[in-house]
Amino acid sequence: MHLTLKREATRPPGRNILQQQARFDAFVSEFNTERPHEALDMRAPADIYTTSARIYNGLPEIDYPFHDRDALVTNCGRICIYRKMINISTVLAGQKLGIEEVDDGIWLVSFMHYDLGYIDLEQRTLQTIDNPFGTRLSPMS
Repeated sequence: MHLTLKREATRPPGRNILQQQARFDAFVSEFNTERPHEALDMRAPADIYTTSARIYNGLPEIDYPFHDRDALVTNCGRICIYRKMINISTVLAGQKLGIEEVDDGIWLVSFMHYDLGYIDLEQRTLQTIDNPFGTRLSPMS
């Protein structure tokens, strides 16, 4: 699929971003409505796609009762702590994070149940945790 996409939608490329987007849109339309797919018993995805019966209501209200405070990520991907702006990620724009001071000037940053990393207020940087979504070890009960 990727080779076909590259061949049909980028060679030659559109003259500007709008023309290139039109080429991509045309490819997606043809790929989903006209081309048979071997994995779908030679049917097109549009022939078998149905919308979900479940309604998406967005994320639940996020609460951080075990953190010192909440911080809202700005549209440009930053949070503000003690008038210091720290870059987090635009991926989390508009989301509330929990922050907890774990040492003098060192803050743990969490999103939902995941610890993302540590902020050093002096450096104004976020040191990420290698894999915040990896397996978690629960304490033995």
